[in-house]
Parts: sequence; structure tokens; C-alpha cells
Amino acid sequence: MTRNTVSSRHRSSRTTLKLRAVRLGFAVGSRLAPNRTVDRAARLFATPFASSRSRARTAQPDDAMQRGELVINGESIATYVWGDPTTQPYALLVHGWSSFGLRYLPWIAKLHDMGYAVVAFDQPGHGASSGSLCTLPDFIATIRAIGQNFGSAAVAIGHSMGGAAVALAQDERWYAQRLVLIAPAADIEAAAGRFIRFVRLGEHLRDRFIAWCEQRTGVCIRELQVHRHVPSLGQPGLIVHDLDDREVPWEEGERYARYWPSSRLLTTQGLGHHRVLDAPEVIEATLAFLRGESVGDRVVASPNLPYGLA
Repeated sequence: MTRNTVSSRHRSSRTTLKLRAVRLGFAVGSRLAPNRTVDRAARLFATPFASSRSRARTAQPDDAMQRGELVINGESIATYVWGDPTTQPYALLVHGWSSFGLRYLPWIAKLHDMGYAVVAFDQPGHGASSGSLCTLPDFIATIRAIGQNFGSAAVAIGHSMGGAAVALAQDERWYAQRLVLIAPAADIEAAAGRFIRFVRLGEHLRDRFIAWCEQRTGVCIRELQVHRHVPSLGQPGLIVHDLDDREVPWEEGERYARYWPSSRLLTTQGLGHHRVLDAPEVIEATLAFLRGESVGDRVVASPNLPYGLA
């Protein structure tokens, strides 16, 4: 047995013990101190992992990248630009939860070779941006502000919660001519339910948990369900989702395709939630979509056929 194997097993054991302690704390707190426990759980739900910042620090972009900063809603938002978005069509790259803008480095050269300038950034509380708590409405507001600063995009590419935020950010003030959503979340209420079950928060506190989120954001959580919004999207869209995604179920990607008339669904297998973002076949499929080629399958539905039943 190698030293690395032993070290890996020790780290795994420590992680398991910490998770058990967290779950026990929420299970007990749900009964003994429900209000304080809901507040603790909701703050944890809205707090990006510290690894977002540590991984951003170790990323190594090329010398062509221009670092910048925008102040958005009181937070300093780190931006990363390749090329000139004022003279070139540009691609806006939106990372997912607890990720960071430079996560898209494998995409940059290929997009540049197609003639695109590229804009990426770190959401509040992520990467090199300031802030601590962050929610889906924060994701949406930051995308709109970034987009309005650089102008309408030729394409916006979003991963996970970033994919949902890209779709929900489209309005008359800012839009992208094409959208590519990779493993996009479709229902933040369902995501909250998965989190509640994962940390073992008492189910009787679900409504209080949702109320905390709505009070902080001022947005009804059900209004963020994407099937309420994507039917009005007119631009072409490509949704990429992996059947083995354990974090955001494939059915949520299918929901986009079912309700979005001008979209297509590309299903992969064996890539999961994270590797799908920089898989060469996904990048190449996206480039083909941007060239106007037919990629993925058209999902047909009717008003009387709810998502997930075809």
C-alpha cells in the first residue's frame, strides 16, 4: 500500500466523520432549536465551498488574459477577458455553484480560434470576488450586470446553477444570441429539498427553510423554476446533460428541452456533473452548434404533457 493511498483513505475517513457530525447536529437541532438550526442550514446552503477560492488561485491562464474588476451590488466581481468584446462577438462563460470563472480554461483557445472574444467572471463569494453568501438571484443579477457592461453576447455558456442563471437572466436589457447550458439546474426548490435531505434537516422545517431563502432574496422560490420562463426564449439553445449526473438529475436538463421550443438536448453518459464541462466531446459539440450544425435531439412536448413523462 502506498503512502498516497493511506493518506487518501485518511482524508476520506475524516470527511465521513465530519459529515456524520454535521448530520447529527442538524437532526438534533431540528428538534431542540429549530429556528437557530434553520438559520444555520440556510446559511450553509447559501455559502460557496472554500475550494472555489483555493482552486481559482491555482488556475494558470495564459498571458493573453486581461484581469479586471467590476463593483456589482456592493461586491467586487473579478472578470477575465480574452480578446476585445467591443469589436468582436463575445462568449460569456458562467460557472456553477462553488466553482470559478477560470474553470473554463479548456474552452478559451477553441472559442478564440472561432473568432470570439471571451468574458468570464467569478460570482459573489466565489473565486477572487468578494462576498460570502450567494444565491440563484445573485447569480442572475451578476450575469445581467456583467452582460450590460460588455453588451449583448454572441453566446452565453453556463454550467449547473450558472446554466439556470443564464436562462433566467435573458430579458430586454441583456441577452445572448445563443445559449449553451451544461448540466443546468431547473428547479431551485428541488435543489433545496435535496440539500435538506442530505444534511438531515427535519422535514417539518422545510417551509421555514424556504421562507428564509425567500426573505433574503425577495424572490418567490417557485418563480425561479425554469419551465415558467424558457417557453418565451426565442434564441437557439443547446442543453447538455449526463445520464450519470448525481448532483443535478438528467431530468432537469430534459425539462429545459421540453419547454424551450428552439432548443435541443444532447445526452452524454459516464461524465457525471463536473467532468461534462471540460469533456472534449462536449466542447466539440458546442462548437458545432455555434457553427450552425444540428447537435442533439429535439424534444417534443405538448401543453398537456408535463415534463418528465414522455
